[in-house]
Amino acid sequence: MQPECADVARSELHSRYAEKLVVNSDLDRTLVSFQANKELPFYSWFKYKEGFAKPFVDYCINSFGDQGELLDPFAGSGAALFVAAERGMSATGIELLPSATFSIEARMAALEVDPEKFRRYADRVLKADFESMHDESTAIRHVKITEKAYSEETERDLSGYLYYVRNKLGPKAIKTLLEFAAFSVLEEISFTRKDGQYLRWDQRAGKSEKTKFDKGEILSFRKAVEQKLSDMKNDLLNLTRDGNQKFLVDTKTKAGEIELIQGTCLHKLRRLPSDRTDLVITSPPYCNRLDYTRTYCLELTFLGCSESKIKMLRQTMLSCTVENKSKVGVLRRYYRDKGDLESFELAKAAFESQEGFHEVWSYLDSLIGLKKPNGKKMLPNENVPRMIWNDFFEMNLVIQQLARVLKPGGRVVMVNDNVQYAGEELPVDLILSDYAEAHGLEIETIWVLPRGKGNASQQMGKHGRTEIRKCVYVWKKSEV
Repeated sequence: MQPECADVARSELHSRYAEKLVVNSDLDRTLVSFQANKELPFYSWFKYKEGFAKPFVDYCINSFGDQGELLDPFAGSGAALFVAAERGMSATGIELLPSATFSIEARMAALEVDPEKFRRYADRVLKADFESMHDESTAIRHVKITEKAYSEETERDLSGYLYYVRNKLGPKAIKTLLEFAAFSVLEEISFTRKDGQYLRWDQRAGKSEKTKFDKGEILSFRKAVEQKLSDMKNDLLNLTRDGNQKFLVDTKTKAGEIELIQGTCLHKLRRLPSDRTDLVITSPPYCNRLDYTRTYCLELTFLGCSESKIKMLRQTMLSCTVENKSKVGVLRRYYRDKGDLESFELAKAAFESQEGFHEVWSYLDSLIGLKKPNGKKMLPNENVPRMIWNDFFEMNLVIQQLARVLKPGGRVVMVNDNVQYAGEELPVDLILSDYAEAHGLEIETIWVLPRGKGNASQQMGKHGRTEIRKCVYVWKKSEV
């Protein structure tokens, strides 16, 4: 007989924060995702689907002030950093994945280049015969998941282009931008399409006789990179700049500086000074089994990541996949070695006392090994309870550190989705807000998007269609 999930702690949690849940008609799913960046100069160069929309960051800065420093501990492709810099704020981003950090580095390079000079170099590169310059030193070193991603002609053209850029040109910032142009078109020139946490393979790849998917036109490398460079040239030539080649909102604003810290925020946040940040705008990986190392594996192999490096990245990032092992022991040793074991134990106590989380987690854990009458397992994957436990434990530590680095009066603005497994919703918004309160932050508001997110297809088939809240949390540090 299937056990039932209690709803006592979750109901109490909802009652406690009910007045903080406010529908914000200014927001929609497009505004808090990459979708609103599609036509924007500079922000549309690389399709980072999990990224912020520029208008959303503008909305937050307009709401909470454009003075001081912004921090994004899950920087992604850097939209929050660049918008803040445009607005005159200094900005710090922490990011683990090389695919995301390269995107940020390329956009930082765009702040340095002379647009006319970039145009001349781009035109010069496009006159080259890429295929004749193919060289093994610049060939893509595939991992198992990316084998046969490109046609042989595309592989040779891509290799020749990279060889020319890396060996025949001088200015570093221009080289970076030219490489970024190739990096940004990998999906367009491949036999793949990003689909959830996997790559969906076109039948023309010949990976399997069962594959019937046709992604439509697959661009040649030359056509794709010509289009990308054309967009980049036009954007650089048209954007307003000052004498230091900074992107600006208007000519009276002095652009802020951007600092990029490479690594996991589970470690790097601990190294930042206390009371330094005025505004945090961020969106952590959702607890939805999405594996960014698979989603962006074409980009990771382009950057030279090996199979072992990708596996290391998967285990190092915030736990959001069923393959993540527990980091509790590693994190405890890290805090101990930093002489701050007390902070770790306080965070651990806050995690263990959050009854709403453990109510759902205990239920999901009890489903391990159970099957339905039709013989199918109760859980989509029996590592889901472990993933959820790790994810929330780690997010609790992140929130503790955000509370520490915030200045008095500073705010955290966090975008996240609630999730559902085995028909039970985890109120991520309320649980994380409770952690924030335990670490001394005031729950100012929880903006609810007018339209939520439908549950996953496998959940819908088993439990019917239910709408899950998508929220933006606003937490404030006391000014006292």
